[in-house]
Amino acid sequence: MIAEAPLALENEFNPWLAAETRFNEAAEKLGLDDGMRKVLKSPAREICVHIPVTMDDGRIEVFTGYRVQHSIARGPAKGGIRFAPDVTLDEVRALASWMTWKCAVVNIPFGGGKGGVICDPTILSAIELERITRRYTAEIIEFIGPERDVPAPDMNTNEQTMAWIMDTYSMHHRQTVTAVVTGKPVNLGGSRGRSEATGRGCLIVALQALKRFGLEPSNTRVVIQGFGNVGGMAARLMARAGFRIISIIEYDGAVHNPRGIDVNALLKHRKETGSILNFPEAENMDRDEALFLECDVLLPAAKENVIHSQNASRLRTKILCEGANGPTTAAADHILAERGIFVIPDILANAGGVTVSYFEWVQDRQGFFWNEQLVNGRLEEIMVNSFKDVTGYAEKHAVNNRTAAYMLALDRVAFAIKLRGIYA
Repeated sequence: MIAEAPLALENEFNPWLAAETRFNEAAEKLGLDDGMRKVLKSPAREICVHIPVTMDDGRIEVFTGYRVQHSIARGPAKGGIRFAPDVTLDEVRALASWMTWKCAVVNIPFGGGKGGVICDPTILSAIELERITRRYTAEIIEFIGPERDVPAPDMNTNEQTMAWIMDTYSMHHRQTVTAVVTGKPVNLGGSRGRSEATGRGCLIVALQALKRFGLEPSNTRVVIQGFGNVGGMAARLMARAGFRIISIIEYDGAVHNPRGIDVNALLKHRKETGSILNFPEAENMDRDEALFLECDVLLPAAKENVIHSQNASRLRTKILCEGANGPTTAAADHILAERGIFVIPDILANAGGVTVSYFEWVQDRQGFFWNEQLVNGRLEEIMVNSFKDVTGYAEKHAVNNRTAAYMLALDRVAFAIKLRGIYA
């Protein structure tokens, strides 16, 4: 028994197996036939490339990169590219499938894709990162494009990375093609409001959830795990909306103030010291224990598998708003459901980013750009309607929100496939 436990834990933390578990549950409740399940479950294309790069010291290293296009039934594949030393094909597969369901949940005309390169950006120079990015782009260039697959930033990539991809693609096509990626700098065809979009989407759905609990933002205690682009922006926007941010959790620890944290002051402190710890207006706290603080909204906004079967029973929150991709394992879902925690699943909660990416793609193709007020207004409309769609589906089918989101997404993608038919 002791020898089998690590394997079970490893299986729980496998993102592809988690995605498959949730898929199977939703497909069963929808009554999908075996043939449609096979079509929906199988990635349309998986690409593995090996990237030779000349390093700054003259050595040649070879990096491995992936691009998985899970579905193109409702439109071009859409999804980020991450650079990290622990990228795996299973992880990229799972994230690509989540993008399919995420785009379907918010009803935008994209399928799902995801990419990754196995590397450690913390030990690479800017020139080395540029070489990796451009060669990776060249290796997958025939599979991406505005009508095929539209990458975006993800973990350890940013608007500069997207600018390199756009330029490489454009040089090969002998014309500027801004719509090949999203998340670009505004001066290169990026959209206003894009950098705030994922955090803003979390704010919008959290506000919708508060209405169900009769809570006002000023009476709402929030714990945020992750203080990067998503968590940091969500913290700023939620604080501006009147929420009381009582704890911020990062990789090296957490800070806690039950009266509320001045988010802008904490951001300044981190910029000056390199860490959120030892912030004068809050107490340092163990990062794992901070996850179990009593709060009204818990917003995990960092990596996968933060909430799992070993700790889900210890959460003390009314609302779990999943700002990260896959922060909760499938094995923890039933524990959260039994405890009555209102879950806003990742494929809804963090869909603000891909929604504004869709806006960027539309603006690039039109050659006509919107002001930030218009972007934010249209984002709110889509997020509010999608929240109502998911919660309405949950009530209609007597399932939890995550299962409802998957059922809604699978239903929409399956419907598109049935309309198109199977080409033979």
